[in-house]
Amino acid sequence: MSIKINYSNKASSKISANLVLFSNEKFNINGLKKYLSSSEFSYINDLLKTSDLKKNLFVFKLTSKKKIVLVSIKNNLKISDIENLGAEFYGCINHGKNSEYFLISDSIANNHDNFLGHFLHGLKLKSYEFKKYKTKKETRVISIHVLGNKNKPSHQKQLKFKALEEGTFYARDLVSEPGNVLHPDEYAKRISSLRKDGLKINVYDQKKLKKLGMHALLGVGQGSIRGSYLVTMEWNGAKNNSKPLAFVGKGVCFDTGGYSLKPAKFMEDMTYDMAGSATVVGLMKSLALRKAKINAVGVVGLVENMVSGNAQRPGDIVKSYSGKTIEILNTDAEGRLVLADALTFTEKKFKPKFIVDLATLTGAIIVCLGSEYAGLFSNDDKLSKQIFNAGEKVEEKVWRMPLHKNYDKLMNSKNADVQNINYVGGAGSTTAAQFLQRFILNKTPWAHLDIAGMAFSKYGGALNSGGATGFGVRLLNQLIEEHYE
Repeated sequence: MSIKINYSNKASSKISANLVLFSNEKFNINGLKKYLSSSEFSYINDLLKTSDLKKNLFVFKLTSKKKIVLVSIKNNLKISDIENLGAEFYGCINHGKNSEYFLISDSIANNHDNFLGHFLHGLKLKSYEFKKYKTKKETRVISIHVLGNKNKPSHQKQLKFKALEEGTFYARDLVSEPGNVLHPDEYAKRISSLRKDGLKINVYDQKKLKKLGMHALLGVGQGSIRGSYLVTMEWNGAKNNSKPLAFVGKGVCFDTGGYSLKPAKFMEDMTYDMAGSATVVGLMKSLALRKAKINAVGVVGLVENMVSGNAQRPGDIVKSYSGKTIEILNTDAEGRLVLADALTFTEKKFKPKFIVDLATLTGAIIVCLGSEYAGLFSNDDKLSKQIFNAGEKVEEKVWRMPLHKNYDKLMNSKNADVQNINYVGGAGSTTAAQFLQRFILNKTPWAHLDIAGMAFSKYGGALNSGGATGFGVRLLNQLIEEHYE
């Protein structure tokens, strides 16, 4: 199923096909008379008098070939409210075969900048489906013809929304792929294909990683027949040589837990243990497509955590890229090992303005925050506040959690510089973040987003219909647009 949106300046007189009109929050339709016949106006007006006006929209079926969708624009709407309204509209029109709607932009009496752009953006985000492996293909098309001279998003804003949608959908596609298809070898190839969008891509394979000394990352993937990789994506959109913004993602394409084996129940969901990396890839694609005026770099570590005769064992000690040694007490605490090498590498090679990493890192964050907020851990108050506010605006919410030097003692190892889990118990997400912080060596502003509860939704959310959410692409794009572009 696809959504096609066309814009036209032609006069929006009375139309005999499906119609989309906008009213104020009291559903006053007096100003809409010119778009309706007298009988249509009377019919709708009479129904509204006996209806629950707390609703956001109504669908009036007039004939077998015509219905009118009336959308109420409440006062003081936030951007996320407008996008959610667009998603709700999609829910009303997403049925039956091919359908066509004429949306009258001139009927929007709202002073919110770019109302229609955000409304249609919400509709598009909600329409995403992953049906690649269905043998019976659907070819449904919903066509929306935007008519009128007013309130239409500019061509530049249309391109920005399209880039953001494509980046989000790309992230969702990656997370939705099964593990036998999107293993590290294939994932590295797909990222390499983004060179066509203008990104500079470098792929570090096992031979190069071994030479660099990335044994924390390599240790996680050594039990798999697939390769392990670190892939960098660079976008140079600023006219100067300013320090880049850096985004780092955990890309564990499938996580059995290794010898610290996960339970069989729900292990199939571990295909989305690479969602942090998918967010970074989707964000970088979006920045390139919209020609963002910043310098940015995305870094992802791609591995598969499997059980074999060559797999990492509990009790092993590895030397990370930073030079610090790590005792592996639990092979299912693997994402932090991948990120440890990726973080130090990013800081050392690119000397960024800040680093934000994303990972489906701990089940503990789901116990704490459920599926409403991602956990935010940071060494920088300014960056934390910016991320928090950006999340509120696009409704990809984060909640800041504590870091403190006293947690370090829980991660100190008797046999190495650090151990990869806290065996005492408690503070599972915080101690994981505390572990990561040790691999930020030069006090670079850094934030860690634990998105374990946000990357995948069984039941769907406001702007997704279930499955991969692409959480973080829109959040980080908002952070960039608002503060760094």
